[in-house]
Amino acid sequence: MTTETVNLPIIDLSSSDSISSAASIRQACIECGFFYLVNHGVEEELFAEVFDQSSNFFSLPLEDKLKLDRKHHSGHSGYTPLFSENLDFASSSKGDSKESYYVGNLYDPTQSHLNKWPSEDILPSLRPTMESYYRKVLSAGKRLSSLIALALNLDEDFFDKVGALNKPRGFLRLLHYPGELGSTDEEIYGASAHSDYGMVTLLASNGVPGLQVCRDKSKQPRVWEDVLHIDGAFIVNIGDMLERWTNCLFRSTLHRVMPAGRERYSVAFFMDPNEDCVVECLASCCSEESPPRFPPVRSGDYLEERFRLTNAI
Repeated sequence: MTTETVNLPIIDLSSSDSISSAASIRQACIECGFFYLVNHGVEEELFAEVFDQSSNFFSLPLEDKLKLDRKHHSGHSGYTPLFSENLDFASSSKGDSKESYYVGNLYDPTQSHLNKWPSEDILPSLRPTMESYYRKVLSAGKRLSSLIALALNLDEDFFDKVGALNKPRGFLRLLHYPGELGSTDEEIYGASAHSDYGMVTLLASNGVPGLQVCRDKSKQPRVWEDVLHIDGAFIVNIGDMLERWTNCLFRSTLHRVMPAGRERYSVAFFMDPNEDCVVECLASCCSEESPPRFPPVRSGDYLEERFRLTNAI
């Protein structure tokens, strides 16, 4: 079955024309919830080092990785083995064909000490590389949030003013999809169909295809479109929390990763508000004709409940 390719706008974070960039983001988030981000400040050399370190980590013996198993640690950091997650509640799959490694919030002292790192004797460069990358992507995400605010007809410092970006909650997730899966009658997903939980996700990959989006989740059968890789660009998507914040004006789109027959590495950065930030319908996104669809919720409570449901599978 052939799959169409989705046409996504490219947003230049270094552009001086913030009004035009915000308009492009608004259109992208209303129509698809995905776009590319370039000139974001993360150097090619750092991307290369991140993927080298990711490959080194996932190449470790399983027994070494399992010492960092997320199930044994608080704070959502650590390692998740193959087939231990199924993101699509409706799927009967045995689990997603991916393994991952989470790095939690580096800027909140109540959380950063919960991160679990491999011994420096084994991987001395993993931690400094990921900490450097985390800082750079968070900086890009904060600058992007100003454009998102403008796209919502808000002041560009809106998310600062409501406390969302005061010690924002960020997760870095390294992902590895094995190339060879063996023969099976069951349909295997690298990552089954899901939407992201939080505010904004910035994704980088090693260029191996597989990411697909479904712009209309109510349509059956679902129509999936490929998202192409652009060297040096982040693929950015809106999460469920921002969809809720915007009263469903911005779309948190279903997406999945299909096996490509080659090893795929990607790195996702989930930028979420400070856990005490209250997420309630934005004034620019509701009216008498379109009243708020969701009650206010504390960001941390919302995310913890979403994590709990996923990990209960």
